[in-house]
Amino acid sequence: MSTSRYDGVMAGALDEEELDVWRAFSLMRRQLDLTLERRLQADAGISSADFAVLVSLQEEPTRRLRAGRIADLIGWEKSRVSHQLKRMVQRGLVTREECGDDARGVWISLTGDGSRAVLSALRDHSDAIRDNFFTLLTPEERATIESVSYRVLDRINPPICDAENTDTENAGDGDS
Repeated sequence: MSTSRYDGVMAGALDEEELDVWRAFSLMRRQLDLTLERRLQADAGISSADFAVLVSLQEEPTRRLRAGRIADLIGWEKSRVSHQLKRMVQRGLVTREECGDDARGVWISLTGDGSRAVLSALRDHSDAIRDNFFTLLTPEERATIESVSYRVLDRINPPICDAENTDTENAGDGDS
């Protein structure tokens, strides 16, 4: 007779090994995110949400993107991006400009303060990721995590359109 702590659980539930792996992964990811969030706050005075938006703008040669494109790049709903951008505009990290050719569209631009914030955060954030994650992995483990991550992403996420298609396709999508 089985003495598993999962006896009596309906068919199709995770088995004990799957549950242990999932719990360890979930706890590690939450704790790592929390550690990185605290470091960003302490080192650069910005949140991980600020950082995600600022990095997407910093990586763009023009330092300017449509709000909807930012949402696509960081994997957020447009409403969440909109609320985040309002807070960042108030703090002077980004500016918001109406699109001349689309009354519903919005351009978001990186300000000098936003650029300084993301650049000051990048080194410390990279060090925190390296210290708390990469130094613990062998090259083989890194390759496995990368491979598994992309397989999961391919299963759950639709592909992100390239920049040229997104700007023309989103011309009337109201990405404020």
